[in-house]
Amino acid sequence: MVNCPLTTLMAHKVTLIPGDGIGPEVTGAAVRILEATGVKFDWQSFHAGAEAFEKYHEYIPKELTESIESTRVGLKGPVTTPIGGGFASINVALRKKFELFANFRPIQNLPGIPTRYPGVDLVIVRENTESLYAGIEHEVVPGVVESLKIITEKASTRISRWAFEYARREKRKKVHAIHKANIMKLSDGLFLRCSRTVSKEYPEITYGEHIVDNTCMQLVMNPYQYDVLVMENLYGDIISDLCSAFVGGLGLVPGANHGSECAIFEAVHGSAPDIAGKNLANPTAVLQSAVLMLRHLGEREAADKVYAGLCEVYRHKKDKLTRDVGGAAGTSEFADAVIAAMETVPAATA
Repeated sequence: MVNCPLTTLMAHKVTLIPGDGIGPEVTGAAVRILEATGVKFDWQSFHAGAEAFEKYHEYIPKELTESIESTRVGLKGPVTTPIGGGFASINVALRKKFELFANFRPIQNLPGIPTRYPGVDLVIVRENTESLYAGIEHEVVPGVVESLKIITEKASTRISRWAFEYARREKRKKVHAIHKANIMKLSDGLFLRCSRTVSKEYPEITYGEHIVDNTCMQLVMNPYQYDVLVMENLYGDIISDLCSAFVGGLGLVPGANHGSECAIFEAVHGSAPDIAGKNLANPTAVLQSAVLMLRHLGEREAADKVYAGLCEVYRHKKDKLTRDVGGAAGTSEFADAVIAAMETVPAATA
């Protein structure tokens, strides 16, 4: 992690992937807010997905991967993934390419957004490189498709240790390993054994295990019983979306993908092509992801400043919110409001 103060004269080199659909609008708003903090950035912008293919005849251009190898940090908007055909997920491809093994999703309420569960504070830590979500599948014979679930001791131990290290650093109290080892005794059983072994190195943290289907029920009944949840790839994809509903949906929650060499911070919602180019999209998810990026870069003062401004708009500037959360403002007006709030609200009030 780079440790740079807010007033640094050095510009942070960041690979920017605006995405498609509403991606350029929401990432553009986030970039404008980040630059208003006074932190200097050197943005290296690249297309990915269908737009990149039209220009470069590659879904992930070589120039994009070379940029991430150089900057070691990326900010990414939503990129459309075709369903049931077409090119493979750009998200999955980038995670594999750079071995971004830890998907990190904090789930916390924003002020002023009414939900069934106020005061939720959960962290989903998802193994990002293997299991069914890796998409290793083939057609055996016509009409028969095989999908492979591969679990390794290396990846399971690595993600468990990442979760416990995070819990220790942030003074979290509990880590639950989520599994289906009652049925998949070898694959999920290996994941559990690795989690148990790692947990013994962190005696100050309470360790628990829950079966994934029971976890979904328990979350809906009482999300407050959980703190940090660590799990395999596919389970994490499903449960992190479920948990986002506790705080208002995917349009509000951040996402980050960490590896040993680099990290990519991304909005986890879709590209919403039906409202693209209409100045209607809510940039909160990508902005919250950018806050995580600032902390990763060591710019904690700037991160607190942005988060304080964001919370102030949600708390007291209802007319400046976008329509999906009850306001009447557009993407650009929302960004203007956050920037204005950043100048007047102390970071400590976030």
